[in-house]
Amino acid sequence: MRTTLSAMFLALCAALPAHGVTTAIPAAGLPTANEYSTAMLPEQAGVVSWRTLAQVEMVQKGINLVPAFSKDILSLDATDVKLQGFVIPLEMGQAQKRFLIAAVPAECQFCMPAGPEAMVEVVARAPVKVGFAPIVLAGKFSVLKDEAGGLLYRLSDAVAIGSALPADAAAKPTK
Repeated sequence: MRTTLSAMFLALCAALPAHGVTTAIPAAGLPTANEYSTAMLPEQAGVVSWRTLAQVEMVQKGINLVPAFSKDILSLDATDVKLQGFVIPLEMGQAQKRFLIAAVPAECQFCMPAGPEAMVEVVARAPVKVGFAPIVLAGKFSVLKDEAGGLLYRLSDAVAIGSALPADAAAKPTK
C-alpha cells in the first residue's frame, strides 16, 4: 500500500507543470512594506503616512548601525498625531494596552510583518480590541533615537478613534 501511494505521489508530481510556480523576483524588486501597505491602507488626510515613517536609513556609527531620520520624521517627535495600521498583539487577550501597529498585517502570530520603519509601539490609555481590520489611533508620537530593542517609533497615551477602512468597506459583511 505504501509503495502504491508513493508511486501515485511521484506520478502526480511529474504531471504538474514545472512553470506553474515561479521564484523569480521582479526586475524592479519586491515592494517594501510601506509601498505594499498603500494597497490596503489608502493614505488619509491628517494621518501620518507609512511612506513618511519609511524615511529613515541605518548608518554606520563606529561598530553600530544607528537610524538617521529625515527632517519630516524628526518634526513629528513629541507631537500629537494619528496613525493607521494593523494591530499586532504582544500578549494574549482580546484587548491590549501595549501592542504594535504595523503598515501591513502579520501573516502569522510568530512573524513580524515588516521592518522597524513599518511598525510603531503603542501604549494606549485604555485597552484596544484586537482584530483583523486596520484601525486609526491618536496619541503622542516619539522618535526613538537610541532604543536598544530596535524600535524606531512609539505612540503614547493612544486612543483608538475608528476604523482605517472607508465606511462602506467596513460595513460590508465578509463571506
